[in-house]
Amino acid sequence: MTEAAELPPAPEQAREVFGDRFDDAVRYAELLAEAGVQRGLIGPREVPRLWERHLLNCAVLSEVVPEGVTVCDVGSGAGLPGIPLALVREDLKITLLEPLLRRTNFLTEVVELLGLDHVTVVRGRAEEVMGKVQPVHVVTARAVAPLDRLATWGIPLLRPYGEMLALKGDTAEEELKSAATALSKLGAVETSILHVGEGVVDPLSTVVRVEVGESPGGVRFAAKRAKAARTSRTRRRR
Repeated sequence: MTEAAELPPAPEQAREVFGDRFDDAVRYAELLAEAGVQRGLIGPREVPRLWERHLLNCAVLSEVVPEGVTVCDVGSGAGLPGIPLALVREDLKITLLEPLLRRTNFLTEVVELLGLDHVTVVRGRAEEVMGKVQPVHVVTARAVAPLDRLATWGIPLLRPYGEMLALKGDTAEEELKSAATALSKLGAVETSILHVGEGVVDPLSTVVRVEVGESPGGVRFAAKRAKAARTSRTRRRR
C-alpha cells in the first residue's frame, strides 16, 4: 500500500485570500486530503498541490462574481469551486449541485462542519432540477465537461441576463471557438476569456464567461421552463 501524500502547509497567499475564514479553508483542505481521498473524490496525487491547484485556483473566481448574487455550482464534486468561493464570499447564496450520493454526503458534511449557512447542497443533474431550484444569476463549473456540453446543462439554470463562469485550462480558447454555434442557440449574447488571481496563483486561473440574454437556454428551453414554473405553482397551492 502506498503511503498517503502529506498536505503541505497553507501558503501565505491563502491567509490573504480567505481572511477570517482561513482556519475553515485549512480544515476543508484537510478534509479533502483525508476523507476526500479515502472516498475517491480526489486522487492522492492531488494532495501536495491542493492549495495552489485547487483551493486558491477556485477562490480567485470571486474576482469576477458580482456582489450579492445567487450562484449554482454545477457538478460540484468535492466542492470545487463552490466551497472556496463560499469561504471567500459570504454575500453569495450558493447551491452545490451534484448527482452522486457519496459526493453530496461529503458536501453536506463539509457545509455543516464549516458553518456555511449561505450554501445549500442539492442532489441531482442539472437537466433534472429545472423548476425545482430557482434560476440563478451565476452558474459556475470546473472540470465538468467540454464547454458545449457544459453549456447545455448550465445555461438553462440561469436567470435572464445571467452568466456562466467556467474554470478552464489551456483549451479555453479552442473550446470557446468550437462551442460558438451551440452557445448562440442557447441564448448566449457575449463570451470572453478572463484571467484571474494575479499575485495569488501562477499560472493565472482561466475563466470562460458566457453571458446570456432574456432567454437562457434559447427557444428550446422556453417551453420547458414555463411548464416547470406552472408545475411549481400548482404544487405550492396544494
